[in-house]
Amino acid sequence: MEIIIRPTPEECASIGGRIIANLINGKPNAVLGLATGSTPIPLYSELIRLHKEEGLSFSEVTSFNLDEYIGLSGEHPCSYQFFMDEELFGKIDIKSNSAHIPNGEAQDIQSECLQYEQAIRSSGGIDLQVLGIGSDGHIGFNEPGSSLGSRTRIKTLTGETIEDNARFFDNPDQVPRHCITMGVGTIMDSETVLLFAFGEGKADIISKAVEGPVSAMVPASILQLHPNVKVIVDEAAGSKLANISYYKEVYENKPDWQA
Repeated sequence: MEIIIRPTPEECASIGGRIIANLINGKPNAVLGLATGSTPIPLYSELIRLHKEEGLSFSEVTSFNLDEYIGLSGEHPCSYQFFMDEELFGKIDIKSNSAHIPNGEAQDIQSECLQYEQAIRSSGGIDLQVLGIGSDGHIGFNEPGSSLGSRTRIKTLTGETIEDNARFFDNPDQVPRHCITMGVGTIMDSETVLLFAFGEGKADIISKAVEGPVSAMVPASILQLHPNVKVIVDEAAGSKLANISYYKEVYENKPDWQA
């Protein structure tokens, strides 16, 4: 696990954007796992910039989003389909049939989950997964207590997650109580993981996820066991890490071939 601490979210996004650009330039048909919420917006802005200003093409890329609310249509302004269209897909050249998001309106949710897992496998697996982290340590919508080997499935959201997401809705009562989410095991199958966190409100949980014990009560902590994870945080989100000086020293003194 590599911990990268930069002063601002924009600098974090620049690093993440360059990592993704390098992947796509080397493998134009790369498979990306994508996240929603406020955390990845700076990263998506950087990817849009790289597309428009440096010619980064997503025309052969396949993507799979982590999750979607159950019961919201793709046209609903709080759906993750709508979010992705607004924040990324509508501004790059990815093909619409290559950008996958779970269908929260599926008649058979269990079948939808199984088909989503199969689609990921059929694509060759996810080369790079983008993650945020919830204030309770969830990744995707894998709430505390989720099986660390879980696959794509329906989940009931905790009150804390509903409260965190209520800011996107006109009324907290409108936040759906259920979702489809990739499982922890699905996420761990990704070749590379980039986890982003910004702001002082994420400092406690970043400390637990990175330096605490691996526990289902902090689902993100399982990433300690992944062979290729980069945790990219701003100064505020990294402020409670016990080894913060060491992480900065390591990053600033990488050998040339690794930088």
